[in-house]
Amino acid sequence: MTKPSTTGSAATDDGEIRRSVLAYLQVHPRAADTLRGVVNWWLPQQRYENSCQRIEQVLAALVAEGLLHRDQLPDGEVLYALNEHRRPMPPH
Repeated sequence: MTKPSTTGSAATDDGEIRRSVLAYLQVHPRAADTLRGVVNWWLPQQRYENSCQRIEQVLAALVAEGLLHRDQLPDGEVLYALNEHRRPMPPH
């Protein structure tokens, strides 16, 4: 029995996560949360509950692009929020 090909699915998932994060922030531009909060509140939970590592990678990419900023909290958690100096384009 062979496994189905997953080529391209990671990029598709990353794109969906990116669109979901930016769509949430379009509606809630003052939102800020930790990775756990993003997974639990910003994204459709049933779709992403086992994808924290992938979501963290997408959030890091959005930070690198300047669309989000991140602040480390005293307990070591990281808080993500919209970079108010650079508004994201509406999701396609």
